[in-house]
Amino acid sequence: MADGITTSGITIGLDLGDRQTAGCVLDATGQVLTRWQVRTTRSGLQAAVAPWPGARVILEVGPQSPWVSRGLTAAGYAVVVANARRVRLIAESDAKSDRLDAEGLARLGRVDPALLAPIQHRREQTQRALGVIKARASLVRMRTLGINHVRGVAKALGHRLPACAAEAFPTRVRAHAAGPALPGIEELLAVLEQLTVSIRASARTLATLARTRYPVTELLQQVPGVRPLTALTDVLTLEDPTRFPRSRTVGASLGLRPRRRESGAQRPELSITKAGDALLRRYLVTAAQYILGPFGPDTDLRRRGLLLAGRGGKGAKKRAGVAVARKLAVLLHRLWLTGEVYDPVGYQTQVARAA
Repeated sequence: MADGITTSGITIGLDLGDRQTAGCVLDATGQVLTRWQVRTTRSGLQAAVAPWPGARVILEVGPQSPWVSRGLTAAGYAVVVANARRVRLIAESDAKSDRLDAEGLARLGRVDPALLAPIQHRREQTQRALGVIKARASLVRMRTLGINHVRGVAKALGHRLPACAAEAFPTRVRAHAAGPALPGIEELLAVLEQLTVSIRASARTLATLARTRYPVTELLQQVPGVRPLTALTDVLTLEDPTRFPRSRTVGASLGLRPRRRESGAQRPELSITKAGDALLRRYLVTAAQYILGPFGPDTDLRRRGLLLAGRGGKGAKKRAGVAVARKLAVLLHRLWLTGEVYDPVGYQTQVARAA
């Protein structure tokens, strides 16, 4: 109880900022009880919401929301993390301010939290492991940018560098256009070599992490094309397979489902939604490209993908790759849940019979 007001039906909206957080407290009838602004720190937020223990707290997903939601949940608050795609009413308001945003979140959450498509943040241990994966991804992006820069400089000076693997790129460049042919490039090549060393070290760390702390990744690696990095990213991103009542919903949650905008008899062909985790989606698409590529072994996934690609039409191969990635997401989730032995050919038929 705070100032004679019971906490029953209390809803608190938080507009999180990097330095300051605006808060708005509503009672069960939707009346504003108080507003405040505090520093975005654990102590500041805990003190601000302390008068209303057990209240429902609404906040929008963002850089600060993982640790804030974990802390408030541990303190006994009913935390709802709103999907940013569902709060366009706030983002596109013509009277936007931190103060009004906090009230808007509180009002939406008071009516029906399901309207906000709540997001479930990961545990801190999972977040830390994912940080290693994302750090490696950043290193790979930096190396790719460096390689593209070197190729662009070489092309402008009349040199065409040979195609090669990223690891071998510095050596091939030195052999092809050494010395003054590409001025100022040697320092960048040295950085690219160091990036490769760091990427390899990170890969070893992740392989050890998958083997020792997440042995379930071995089940997922039964599928050709699924390497330890993809399996570990899948396990860490989904975290709890029971969150999905049906395996077939996993592909849609990762943004691999085509968008829909039907009106009357019109059913336009649209691109995928690209919702959910972009990194896992990229790894699944990469695995799908291997499955459909010249070195992919014969599997149900490959047969289905090649059938779709063979239908022709604009972008048929790209659509086939996305379709295989979606099927792959569903397959990995089922293997994780059931622990079954994967049969590359005939597995889908077995699943259908079991159902």
